[in-house]
Amino acid sequence: MLLKRAFFPLIMVPLMLGAGQAQAESAKQPEVIDALKEQGVEIMQEFDAGEHVRAFVGLAGGQPVAVYVLPDGSAVAGTRLNAKGEMMDEQTLDELVAKPMSDRDWAALESSTWVRDGAEDAPRVIYTFTDANCPYCHMFWEAARPWVDAGKVQLRHVLVGVIAQDSPAKAAAILAATDPSAALTENEIKFDEGGITPAKNVSEDMQQTLEDHQLLMVSLGFRGTPGIVVRDDDGLIKKYNGMPRAEALTEVLGPR
Repeated sequence: MLLKRAFFPLIMVPLMLGAGQAQAESAKQPEVIDALKEQGVEIMQEFDAGEHVRAFVGLAGGQPVAVYVLPDGSAVAGTRLNAKGEMMDEQTLDELVAKPMSDRDWAALESSTWVRDGAEDAPRVIYTFTDANCPYCHMFWEAARPWVDAGKVQLRHVLVGVIAQDSPAKAAAILAATDPSAALTENEIKFDEGGITPAKNVSEDMQQTLEDHQLLMVSLGFRGTPGIVVRDDDGLIKKYNGMPRAEALTEVLGPR
């Protein structure tokens, strides 16, 4: 999912402060912001929204959201519109949230123990959370062959073990191989025959790696595999849950 904001109409935040509790001087953080933090909203930064309102940008459910604190201490959260019905703060939210979030998530993916599938110098890099037993991961691997074989795309498989009992052992067999890329290819080529032979043992370090990958997968909003992450020319990431539809493949993989 691209870090675009869905259209949120302005809604009243379910915390109203009385006039006597209205925000104090501008240097003090409003009480409603503290309350929202306690409710799980990640407030990232205050930004200028003109007179008579204090504006904060944050994350709610993984989505950028603006919170506007009114003079009486109450707040509204959502999308501010101008007189023409146009969104006013979209660019600000992109700059203050979407880009930093994308940079942070991409760096976390780069730091994972991924397995390369494709040319090292391929111009387009795509991360995909992959389970060695996942049929939809296999479908994506097959669908990507024209782009990968042409040197246009490098897939980076972040292996997890969530589909079947032997998924962690198969992931371990790939990651511990002398050539993990070749082991990954072996699993995909032999997928219909059961895939790669599972490792006899999964070390504690390997188990920790797989757990870290699963936590990263969940933190990025994926609940299953494949979970696909691409980055556009502006550095913003877009996420795809599951096997992309045929008509969306060029959106994910780029032009053929």
